[in-house]
Amino acid sequence: MTKETISFVYVTYIASTPERVFEAITRADIARHYWGHENISDWEPGSTWQHIRDTADRTVELVGKVVEISPPRRLVLTWAAASQADDPDAYSRVTFEIEEYGDMARLTVTHDELQAGSAMANGVTKGWPAVLSSLKSFLETGRGLNVFAGPKATESRQPAGHRVEGAPS
Repeated sequence: MTKETISFVYVTYIASTPERVFEAITRADIARHYWGHENISDWEPGSTWQHIRDTADRTVELVGKVVEISPPRRLVLTWAAASQADDPDAYSRVTFEIEEYGDMARLTVTHDELQAGSAMANGVTKGWPAVLSSLKSFLETGRGLNVFAGPKATESRQPAGHRVEGAPS
């Protein structure tokens, strides 16, 4: 029986060039500033890539292969949690398409072949918007966002009768 797969597509416009956007994805020294991770590979078709947390322990969180690369317009990767690297069914695919759009770059990220209902599918639907917003912020302002932040507690999210410390009365 074939498992159901889903796709996630995210499009953003960045006041930058396709070259700078492509470098931000593929250069570890740039990615760590907006992603909190480094993408490590020699970026040749068939080569492996690793998504390594930019912390002292340098945890490899994601792995895959470079399927296709055409700088600065297109990059296609396979993608799996490092803990599932030995399971061929755990891999999904990410395609980065970058095009010049006036004085901007249009970045389309398509994450497909995701197993419906999987932890990976759940994670990427939350993760890509944060990471790509941070990429946009970094390229436009020089400052990435905290992609590991969570929602702040607000009075409206608290149970009835609960007062948030420091909130106006």
